[in-house]
Amino acid sequence: MNPAAPAIELRDVSKRYAGSPPVIALDRVTVQICQGEMVAVVGQSGSGKSTMLHVMGTLDQPTSGSVLIEGIDTSALPDDRLAAIRGRRVGFVFQRFFLLPGIPTIDNVANGLLYTGTSRSERRTAAEAVLDRVGLGDRMWHRPNELSGGETQRVAVARALVHRPAFILADEPTGNLDSASSASIMDLFHSLHSEGRTIVIVTHNESIAAALPRRLHILDGRLERDVRGSSGC
Repeated sequence: MNPAAPAIELRDVSKRYAGSPPVIALDRVTVQICQGEMVAVVGQSGSGKSTMLHVMGTLDQPTSGSVLIEGIDTSALPDDRLAAIRGRRVGFVFQRFFLLPGIPTIDNVANGLLYTGTSRSERRTAAEAVLDRVGLGDRMWHRPNELSGGETQRVAVARALVHRPAFILADEPTGNLDSASSASIMDLFHSLHSEGRTIVIVTHNESIAAALPRRLHILDGRLERDVRGSSGC
């Protein structure tokens, strides 16, 4: 990895889905996300926001164009290398929490390290530390059904952080939360950003987006506007 390169770079990226006519989810998008930036991706439902985030994190491959992660062009990488990049460099937070209902919070978080070769005790130690970090140290033995919506989303953030990713990609992380819980989650993201994390957040909430230093406005799969307070990488 090249620490001087942008955290994420899309070069003329398009994503099309087969159909009659085909669906163009992304249309020749070129953008750089700098190391340590905090960026909102905003747009109407169906505009391509989530597709853009999935392509950034290599969960989905573009139909054309290139996706670079810290200077590495991922377009020619085999699946195992892509999985390694996701597992070591990217932390994903989704609107749906995807927690296993029958197991304690600490193990839901520790599962983020399941395929890293670390022992169960090491995974739990790491999970305990990150749960303390997100303010849930006293809830680690509770199961998901015993947590509030805001607490459950904090567990999902902790799971994304447990492998110490270089950057975090969050897809509508406040979409299912009330206003107080949403504010709490955004405070957590701002705190993580202040520590130097690169964070990209997809949101339809204009007030959340307006509070972030940079906003990428997506319309019909195209990057319509890039509103930023800095000059770039």
